[in-house]
Amino acid sequence: MKLFEGHSFHIPVMGVGYSIDTPINVAPFGISSVISLVDDGTIEIMREFYCKKFDLPFKAISKKVDDFRAKRISSYLNLVEEIVNKKVDELKNAASKTTGELEKYFDMLPDTSTLKQKFAEKKRSTAEDLSKWVQEKLHPGSIDVNIMTKLDQAHYKDGEQLPIEHNDAHAALRGYANSNLNSSLVLSAGMSPRLYSYIENFKDFFPDVKGKIKKKIILKVSDFRSAFIQGKMFAAKGLWVSEYRIESGVNCGGHAFPTNGILFGPILEEFKQNRKKLFDTCIEAYKSALTKKEMAQPAEEPGLIVTAQGGVGTSEEHNFLIYEYNMDSVGWGSPFMLVPEVVSIDTETMNLLAKGKEDDYYYSGLSPLGVPFNSIKGASMSLRRLQLAKEGKAGTPCSKGFLRYNTEYTEQPICTSSRQYQAQKLKELDEMNLPEAEYKKVYDKIIEPECLCVGLSVSTMLSKGMEMKPAEKVTVCPGPNLAYFSKISTLKEMVDHIYGRTNLLDKGYRPNMFIKELSMYLDVFKKQMEEFQKNVEDVKEKRNLTKFKKNLFDGIDYYRELFTEKKKEVVEELDRLLKKYPVLDIEL
Repeated sequence: MKLFEGHSFHIPVMGVGYSIDTPINVAPFGISSVISLVDDGTIEIMREFYCKKFDLPFKAISKKVDDFRAKRISSYLNLVEEIVNKKVDELKNAASKTTGELEKYFDMLPDTSTLKQKFAEKKRSTAEDLSKWVQEKLHPGSIDVNIMTKLDQAHYKDGEQLPIEHNDAHAALRGYANSNLNSSLVLSAGMSPRLYSYIENFKDFFPDVKGKIKKKIILKVSDFRSAFIQGKMFAAKGLWVSEYRIESGVNCGGHAFPTNGILFGPILEEFKQNRKKLFDTCIEAYKSALTKKEMAQPAEEPGLIVTAQGGVGTSEEHNFLIYEYNMDSVGWGSPFMLVPEVVSIDTETMNLLAKGKEDDYYYSGLSPLGVPFNSIKGASMSLRRLQLAKEGKAGTPCSKGFLRYNTEYTEQPICTSSRQYQAQKLKELDEMNLPEAEYKKVYDKIIEPECLCVGLSVSTMLSKGMEMKPAEKVTVCPGPNLAYFSKISTLKEMVDHIYGRTNLLDKGYRPNMFIKELSMYLDVFKKQMEEFQKNVEDVKEKRNLTKFKKNLFDGIDYYRELFTEKKKEVVEELDRLLKKYPVLDIEL
């Protein structure tokens, strides 16, 4: 059995604001989590909120301040670390009592934790011995941060484009790099060579002589090839990717980045088989790059961690990922959206999530990025969006502008959820004189994107008792796995569920995580096939669909072989699912 000193799970980033203060809530208990660095405005509001809550001095950083975005981020991250350290010190100083929060810290650890086992022994020793041991061994979880590499739009001043370091992702990176944190930067949403090169400007990402890296790099990836290419790219710069965080291409919260039909299980298997190759290839390039930069070779080689996330919902699945694929940790995101101790979600939205069933969670086109986006029906921003369109006022004013990427009608980018864009697009549609059914289909697609910049931060403010304007509504981004949870829980209850000490799942059928993901890919394939059948002469699309179908069948064969011996009921579940998709029998 694989032994862990601390926890064998982490909490990934959730939305813009849902996990913005999660480290304050969970890091004192040794649990690692991730803050989004998208919205510096929300970050500044949260800094003021927590300064008041903990009676700490606050001085606002206005937009008139030079490099305000980076400075807001640095200041907030330093504040989060200060609060976490204060809470950890309080836990350590309570060691002589061995009750309350300190007991909770160790109770929540997995039963395989060496730390938990040692604590049970130390409780029988003297108070002085226990206190000394707790001071040495009780460590906070990591306060990690996330940057979506795609969110790197340029900024302008007096009509002139500012230098690249003023771009959104670049400024966020600088804010993290200049903070006091000793943690990790999670890079997601694809490769960005220019952003990767910018990391070289900050010494905290390079090793000291002992091999310690103050700020580590985590790559969120959906396949091995991408990980291998990007890992080598970083290594050639003398930068080490400390963790490859594998996420399901579709069975996840928020933005989804589907593969071409390659399933989660085969992807995890490829990492398992090629983990040494990844390390050996990267370490050679890494050492060579450090030599070229005239940096000392570290005394110790860096570690390489591989983790997985996306749709896990039971302790059995959690353990399967760890023991079958040798994962170092498993990400649990969406289930924590029902844990008010952990996330910042308003009561109305949390109740919506708790009541949501399988049909309520859907794969949407809500994102202005044009990337699939997992969400739930009935969120207040979606209701407002539909009402505005019905009143002839489709779209919303663009107040934050983090997702301005479209230049179809303008020289400078605008957002596809904005009123400016949708009004122009609908005017064009009206001039096309399409049949009613076709018109409706195009119309629905135009008005579907909604303002994520506002929608993904409003709930955070509401959860803190702040008043919002009536027009500011909530977008929420859970993964489909949340459909099988309905109990609003405590942190301890959810952790106990992860480790199999209790069960928070609803009664009734819940598909295996691999089967759920497969069903989502089958839906994607079915939809693409329906579009293709309208134009069967499209050679490129035919080639893509042929590859997609082959990858699906390869994955299905892999699951049959994997589960025939390990868990036959999954194979039966697989067969029942495939019968629902006769589209697989169509010859391309």
